[in-house]
Amino acid sequence: MGEVVNLNQYRKNRSRDAERRAARENRIRFGRTGAEKASDRKAGERADGAPEDKKLDVGDSGAAESSPEDSTPSAG
Repeated sequence: MGEVVNLNQYRKNRSRDAERRAARENRIRFGRTGAEKASDRKAGERADGAPEDKKLDVGDSGAAESSPEDSTPSAG
């Protein structure tokens, strides 16, 4: 005679296998490793900071005194 099979367990196992298969396909299709994400994040931070690193520091007192807005005579 054949082996006795619990149909509820069979259905649950079949459902679990289908979910695992779908999860594996999604990981392949959409997934990235933590290292890849960190690498992209650091590259973005470097790109954002690059223009700031190249700016020249201009003295605050000299910039404020030579401003064209301050050189106009006031009506008073």
